[in-house]
Amino acid sequence: RLTLLAPSASPSPSVLVFPVINMGVIKSGKVVLVLSGRFAGKKAVVVRTFDDGTSDKKFGHALIAGVDRAPRKVTKSMSKAKIAKRSKVKPFLKYVNFTHLMPTRYSVDMDLKKMVDENDVKEDSTQVKKDLKKVFEERYLNQKDLKNEKKATGNSYFFSRLRF
Repeated sequence: RLTLLAPSASPSPSVLVFPVINMGVIKSGKVVLVLSGRFAGKKAVVVRTFDDGTSDKKFGHALIAGVDRAPRKVTKSMSKAKIAKRSKVKPFLKYVNFTHLMPTRYSVDMDLKKMVDENDVKEDSTQVKKDLKKVFEERYLNQKDLKNEKKATGNSYFFSRLRF
């Protein structure tokens, strides 16, 4: 029989102590991996966090905007039309429980809070997704213009496919 104790109590061999997970790591602009559900294995950016939950969702969760279909590889020898076609991104927008997100060490400096309104997400998210698509594609095509090296690496990581 296993019993759960607070971390301060002395554990015996038959007692498990579970650490308290601090969700302070997941902040807006952080690149996360979705661990379960329809978008499992996809990368996303945290738009807004709700640490204490809301009236309809009583658990800590986050609004994330992610890449459902990542852009394909582009080379110098390709024509402009081919580059434009291969640079298309399919975004998604979702409320996800913190337990289904894994934070990465990367962050992106896309300001999505102003663009994504929570009322629009609940009512009609198609216009928000179209706006997200424009922002993601513009950011993907203009990656070399980023000055901050840390944000540039986070940006290139966000748009690369997750291989597993």
